[in-house]
Amino acid sequence: MAMRRETLGGLTCRIISRLPENVPPKLVVVLCHGFGAPSHDLVPIADELFELSPDLADSVEVIFPAAPLSLDHLGMLGGHAWWHIDMNELIGAIEHGNLRILRDRRPEGIDEARDLLLGVLDDVQQKTNLARDRFVLGGFSQGSMLAVEAALHGSEPPGGLCLWSSTLVSEAQWRANMTRLKNIPVVQSHGRQDPILPFAAAVALRDLLIEAGAKMNFIEFDGPHTITHAGLQALVEMLERLGS
Repeated sequence: MAMRRETLGGLTCRIISRLPENVPPKLVVVLCHGFGAPSHDLVPIADELFELSPDLADSVEVIFPAAPLSLDHLGMLGGHAWWHIDMNELIGAIEHGNLRILRDRRPEGIDEARDLLLGVLDDVQQKTNLARDRFVLGGFSQGSMLAVEAALHGSEPPGGLCLWSSTLVSEAQWRANMTRLKNIPVVQSHGRQDPILPFAAAVALRDLLIEAGAKMNFIEFDGPHTITHAGLQALVEMLERLGS
């Protein structure tokens, strides 16, 4: 695995590429980690993608931005977040069946996180001269929510979205912009036993994307809050189609 670190858009990023030096990628994948995870949490996924489809290594660069907020002060040493979440409140609400606690709110800090991620895309676009439809945005949990937010507010929509264990937040604002994602391919996977972000909330996000005209590939599985092989394979297939 050839990894380098760069500061892009003000964020520390780990970049995985097997391309020769001075050979630009044809596709760029930007994957954002979840709440409380270390900044390197998703990095091994790049090699998994290349193992599933070796040809991707000839054209794809994968970027893993580190979220800006440290959670050391909460006892989550090495953990980072894109915006703060009151996990006790969230878990309590879910236990009482209040599935709209995230859906009805505009998370405080999401605008700042979105602008940082869009800054990453701007810097990469300047370096590579790639159009925005040559970018795939995605991530896990909170990182996948950020990917949707960025896709809805960037200068142009991305070429695809990959949403592992995601959910619907800021529904009013997202709904207002969702038609930007018409005809955009989306991979979304979610566990039916997810105790953190309930399956029903993921279905609400899926239905909103379908209503907007996105090309949805929804993968449900018996399991918790995680990334599955099927979710990885679906991303690989999307990249193969976009690169063909």
